[in-house]
Amino acid sequence: MNNWNKDTGNKGEKIAADWLIKNNYIIEQSNWRHKHWEVDIIASKGRKLHFVEVKTRNSHRFGKPEESINKEKMKALKNAAEEYIYQHPEWKYIQFDVMAITLQNEAVLEIFLIEDVYF
Repeated sequence: MNNWNKDTGNKGEKIAADWLIKNNYIIEQSNWRHKHWEVDIIASKGRKLHFVEVKTRNSHRFGKPEESINKEKMKALKNAAEEYIYQHPEWKYIQFDVMAITLQNEAVLEIFLIEDVYF
């Protein structure tokens, strides 16, 4: 991943975290890693733990951000979540979400939360 893409991704994750906090989520972890797996944001709301994959794009030239998530990415997210739950067994209810963010000239054009993604 080049620096430009990494900067865009980091901006998107910051925007996503701010949005989640504003909408009554508590950020438990950001960029949580285990082995080669990573979860962008782990947040809680009520008694539910949310594993949030954040995708950010500067345009729709190559499709919408959420369209870039493939089976391998979701499998890695599931594996990471299983390990996190193993380490934090107090969480009984979990959910997988996708936060799709589109930027235009550094400004947020769209934030789209896809809740309870099933895979």
